[in-house]
Amino acid sequence: MKTVKLTADTQKDILGSLLKRSPNNYSEYEDVVAQIIQNVKEQGDKSVFEYTKKFDKWDINADNIRVTEAEIDEAFNEIDGNFVEVMKKSAANIEDFHRKQLRNSWIDTKPDGSILGQRILPIAVSGVYVPGGKAAYPSSLLMNVIPAKVAGVHKIIMTTPAGIDGKVNPGTLVAARIAGVNEIYKVGGAQAIAAMAFGTESIPKVDKITGPGNIFVALAKKACFGYVSIDSIAGPSEILVIADETANPRYVAADLLSQAEHDELASAILITTDEHLAEAVNREIEGFLQELPRTEIIQKSLDNYGYILLADSMDEAVDAANAIASEHLEILTKDPYNVMTKIQNAGAIFLGEYSSEPLGDYYAGPNHILPTNGTAKFFSPLNVDDFMKKTSIISYSREALEKAHKDIELFAEKEGLTAHANSIKVRFPEG
Repeated sequence: MKTVKLTADTQKDILGSLLKRSPNNYSEYEDVVAQIIQNVKEQGDKSVFEYTKKFDKWDINADNIRVTEAEIDEAFNEIDGNFVEVMKKSAANIEDFHRKQLRNSWIDTKPDGSILGQRILPIAVSGVYVPGGKAAYPSSLLMNVIPAKVAGVHKIIMTTPAGIDGKVNPGTLVAARIAGVNEIYKVGGAQAIAAMAFGTESIPKVDKITGPGNIFVALAKKACFGYVSIDSIAGPSEILVIADETANPRYVAADLLSQAEHDELASAILITTDEHLAEAVNREIEGFLQELPRTEIIQKSLDNYGYILLADSMDEAVDAANAIASEHLEILTKDPYNVMTKIQNAGAIFLGEYSSEPLGDYYAGPNHILPTNGTAKFFSPLNVDDFMKKTSIISYSREALEKAHKDIELFAEKEGLTAHANSIKVRFPEG
């Protein structure tokens, strides 16, 4: 990993480098994606079938597009029983955490007869996209579906690509049943996003689409936003570790590599106040690279987006972490809780040497669908609120409106909206 002194200039350069990984910078694919979306919107199943045969190389039709209960039963027979039990434990932890996020509708009444409130209801239909093949991640499926179930979403639709044999990854199917998915369709890519956004003869239209995918999926979600809600335009994975001289270099190195192995665009950054730790971490990384199977991907990730930043103080390290606003932030310091209070921007914060990032990916319960590419400055992890809609409630009695009518009329008149003012005036002709 590149070791550099943390300065305003190096921080700016690193931020610029990281932001280049955003899906917003892949405009050369937008025309292709737009054409796929338009064709699916206009031709429905016909286009979905054609694109699936072209890209996924299997003969899809209206009779085999939907996963059957028998196929899910078969998947359970193919999966290690211990893994099934682990998924169930993970699902229970995720559900328990997200139930604490539930909020209730409320009404506030006053003696003058005014009533204000907020009604909170779940969306009707949620859609989740799940990658297939080598990129099949049952953990991500659990994280996308369970908050929707907790929110009370009545119907959850899932799309995921099948192999050339027309079969879906068995781990994906098992996780789908555990999480509570209602319907599963064997469609991937931009065409799957378009199908859920607009509906086809086979695939129902949804109200919101969540879930990760390749650049075509990400751009399709971006293009369909407005027709449906989406979670976010996710970028490559990233981890930032803040560490001091008390940190175990072997743990730090292992944690940095846990994200670097995702893909060549993944980012792994260590900010430390201790030069000896920086050197030790680099040595540990070299050792791990001799052992881990995804060495080629890890090495390219580290070469492109791996940094060790040497800070003069912990406050300087915190300032840099807030500027980078990493998806995952680990704090391995003498007093991690004190450092945590100074962090303003991070998708998820992991405190102490026994809270490594994979704990959040798989098991602890908080959602691992997190803001990337600096968007933790204004976005939050996927949560129950993402599957809820809020409606305001307003009711005034004559007495309550009479107290306020002249103020409202003045406001409307100052904006030049005389019909607005008149809507109030007609109720008080006496002035």
